[in-house]
Amino acid sequence: MKRSISFALVFVAALATGASAQARAQAAPRPNTNRAAKAATPKAPAPPPLDTRKPAVATAPIPAVDTTPRVLINREIFAYDGDGRRDPFVSLLTTSDLRPLLTDLKLVAVAFDPRGQNSVAVLRDVTSKDQYRVRVGQTIGRMRVAAIQEKAVIFTIEEFGYSRQEILPIIADSTKTRPRQ
Repeated sequence: MKRSISFALVFVAALATGASAQARAQAAPRPNTNRAAKAATPKAPAPPPLDTRKPAVATAPIPAVDTTPRVLINREIFAYDGDGRRDPFVSLLTTSDLRPLLTDLKLVAVAFDPRGQNSVAVLRDVTSKDQYRVRVGQTIGRMRVAAIQEKAVIFTIEEFGYSRQEILPIIADSTKTRPRQ
C-alpha cells in the first residue's frame, strides 16, 4: 500500500491581459479592405530617398509590455511508501515508557545505608498499585534515581533536553511503628 501525502499547491494569479490587447489594437491603424475606396484615394507621394551615409533607425511600434504581477507558489510534494513500515503519525512514546509519573509515586519505605551504596527505597504507584524497589542509578520510566536519603528519594528527570531534580519525601503517617504485643 502506498501512502501519499501531497501538499502540492500551485497558485498562479495573473490579471486578464485582454484590456491591454484591445488598447494595442485600437492604436494600430487598420488597413482599408474596400477596393473602391482604394481606387478613389490619391496615392501618397513616394518617400524621399534614404541617406546611405547615416544608418536608418527603425521606427517600429513598441509592443506594450504586460506589467501585471504574477505570483507563483510551489510547495514540495512528500510521498511515503508504507509497505512494511510503521505509521508515521503514531507516537513513538507508549504509555509504558511514560509511566510511572512522579506524581503517581508514593515513598513507602527506605532501607538506608550511610555509605550510600546499598540503600534501597520502596515506592508504590497509587494508580496501578505496582511496587518498585529501587537503588541509586536505577531508571523508572523517564526518571533516574540520583540519591536515596533517610526520608526521601531524589530523582533526575530529563525532558526535552533539560534535566531537573525532584525530591519525593516519605509521608509522615507511613513512618509510624506498630506497637509490639
